[in-house]
Amino acid sequence: MTTATVFDIDGTLANTPSAIAELIEDVVRGLGASPSRAQVLATVGKPLEASLAGLLGVSVDDGATAEAAARYRGRFATDVLSQGPALLLPGVPEGLDRLRSAGHLLGIATSKISSSAIALLEATGILDRFDTVVCHDMVERGKPHPDMALRALADLGATAPRSWYVGDTVTDMTMARAAALRTVGVSYGVDSAAALTTAGADHVVADFPAVIRVLLHATAGTPHDLPGTRPEPTGALT
Repeated sequence: MTTATVFDIDGTLANTPSAIAELIEDVVRGLGASPSRAQVLATVGKPLEASLAGLLGVSVDDGATAEAAARYRGRFATDVLSQGPALLLPGVPEGLDRLRSAGHLLGIATSKISSSAIALLEATGILDRFDTVVCHDMVERGKPHPDMALRALADLGATAPRSWYVGDTVTDMTMARAAALRTVGVSYGVDSAAALTTAGADHVVADFPAVIRVLLHATAGTPHDLPGTRPEPTGALT
């Protein structure tokens, strides 16, 4: 039976949250807003237009939102993508290759729009590891609704009981659990281990190699004999 693993990108595979937050803050300050750092960081991993509108204090349909989005996307390549594979967190390429060798089909479910997600995956050199890339503009409802996760499973021909979602935010965990996926939360991204645990992550780990250990152990067993059905606060299977 098919085993699938679906990943978030920002803060899970790529060390982009800080760079993205700095860019968002610079863009909205250039348009007259003065958000706190915490307010900006809270938008990372969420749909861009809605995040920018909230920081600017306008509606998503407001012209200022469109202007901010255009400025952000115009600078994303020079400010973020130019870092290339250096954006990847330690162990990501090797870990993805180990999963593929073990028979996992791999997918992406991200709040980025398609062009931005593909550009980031290409810039970091890992696009070819994934069998599907599902983005916010490809579904009716984004995170925390299950639509992206369900679309990824359908693309991969996989079922939720044998599949996993890996992400760094409470929103990721909410989406995955709504789709009945098992979950690995990573505490090195946006949200803390405690927040991921409270959101119901099946495992919480502190680095990407630990993600791979959890997933490979699961592949060796069955959905019913995995060690621990409640979250591990600092990483299972170390």
